[in-house]
Amino acid sequence: MDTYIRDVFVKEQLKYIRKSFDTVYVISPVAYGLDYLRKTQYEDYSFDNVHVFFPKYFNFPLFYKYGREFWVKLEAHAISKLLKKQNIKFDIIHAHFTWPSGAVAVELKKKLGVPVVITEHTSTTFQKAIDRKDPIFIHSWQMSDAIIRVRKSDISLMGDVGINLEKVHHVPNGYDQKKFYPLDKQLCREKLGLPRDKKIILYVGSLYGDVKGHFYLIEAMEKIVSKKDDVFCYIVGDGILRKKLERQISSSNLQKHVTIVGSKPHHEVPLWMNACDVFVLPSLNEGNPTVLVECLSCGKPFVGTRVGGVPEIITSDDFGFLVKPGNSLDLAEKINLSLDINWNEDKIVNHAERYSWEVITEQILDIYMDLQI
Repeated sequence: MDTYIRDVFVKEQLKYIRKSFDTVYVISPVAYGLDYLRKTQYEDYSFDNVHVFFPKYFNFPLFYKYGREFWVKLEAHAISKLLKKQNIKFDIIHAHFTWPSGAVAVELKKKLGVPVVITEHTSTTFQKAIDRKDPIFIHSWQMSDAIIRVRKSDISLMGDVGINLEKVHHVPNGYDQKKFYPLDKQLCREKLGLPRDKKIILYVGSLYGDVKGHFYLIEAMEKIVSKKDDVFCYIVGDGILRKKLERQISSSNLQKHVTIVGSKPHHEVPLWMNACDVFVLPSLNEGNPTVLVECLSCGKPFVGTRVGGVPEIITSDDFGFLVKPGNSLDLAEKINLSLDINWNEDKIVNHAERYSWEVITEQILDIYMDLQI
């Protein structure tokens, strides 16, 4: 059976937030048939004081275009049934992503009267909602009690669509210091079966959309290996683009330099981070990528595009380089440069510490406290 993994940063955040509460309930409605499409199973489970539920509800793809209000009510109804059946009581709803979670949360607020916090993580979806003045998004933000935006630069846009900016807070994504920290590079390479004497470039992320810019990374590798024959690029991730990317690798004659290794368990990602010389994220758009602070916490320099919240973290060339999105030449030049630098690992790690979940969780709890939770 395949495993479907997305938005693991939500669970990582929760592991720290839960320590401040007696009980935490996680409710993730699943449309009938979704388990079949994703070839996975959704079973309720618990860990520590966290209880996770996957209530089923009826849905249809056309609802997104023609009946989103109906979609919201169907999800809210499924959750209400679960709350009643399990006799679940709680003091606050924290919804991750405005659609559909935030919209469902404010629907539940009408009946339950509890405050709602919405964290908006997206980049493209967020911008489209602003540009189109999407009524579902705007209503959800207006009805919420607090909004968390993972990148600071576009908070003002919410004011442009009538949202009270006093309730909008900038809190970036974080990382787990217990998992992501410097390890011996050669030992990590040995464990992963990677070459010990080569320069290694690493990408970690999904292969589901062109927005991640994988094609530009492969194009950049063509330019890099023409000057440096001892460079390898490993792509950790999987998705519908994999075969297309593998064809690009083959047609560019890069089979000896670029390898897609597929998805890896989250606990194995620190080994890959520590095994590389430079981490690359060639996205065309981003919110606040968790992998960015994870690589920095391992003392690795970052080369990525000047998009989303990335420039808010890579504030100095001491931590890496920013490039133009969609420009493989610029990307290749900055990767080549990064491979020739003797980076100050301690300085990179110290910079990353401000994004640890311990620090980020305190900021979130302060928002809860302002709502008198």
